[in-house]
Amino acid sequence: MRIRVRLNGRTVEHDVEPRLLLVHFIRQVARLTGTHVGCDTGNCGACTVLVEGKAVKSCLMLAVQADGKDIVTIEGLANGGGLHPVQRAFIEKFGVQCGYCTPGMIMSACALLASIPSPSEFEVREALEGNLCMCTGYEQIVDAILHASTLDRGHGGPRRAPQAPHGRLGHGPGDPGRASGTTEAGHGR
Repeated sequence: MRIRVRLNGRTVEHDVEPRLLLVHFIRQVARLTGTHVGCDTGNCGACTVLVEGKAVKSCLMLAVQADGKDIVTIEGLANGGGLHPVQRAFIEKFGVQCGYCTPGMIMSACALLASIPSPSEFEVREALEGNLCMCTGYEQIVDAILHASTLDRGHGGPRRAPQAPHGRLGHGPGDPGRASGTTEAGHGR
């Protein structure tokens, strides 16, 4: 089946098997390896990308489901060779240890900040429920996201991250990759 997606601002068109997962399309077909494969069950969040501005676990979405959609991976955040403010904040606040979960954490943070530009610590922790880190106690990650919310992003105006349609952080009922513990509005229970 032939699909066409907009991946990090460029059109990618390719024949794929109907069962190919989006994470494998990104890594193997598009050759963007910043999106990591962790669990293949949607539990860890290492494969999180933005699809139409929403954080989606790409191991739970088929590539054919992404046909015609706009996808942003960790590689697509940098602007003009400089780091995205969320990436910068992770470095400045030491939100990285081994780094395996970092791309998924950053993509989830971008979705959160698009929906809630100045989140509380509780909202940050709630948004990260679907992302696991085995190295940290999440303190530096939460600090990094709170710090990112104060930075001038320079990506589409001040204090804005990649836009989520309709201001939603999470996913609607039945949407692939819906973060565990979130309601239809994308907020925790």
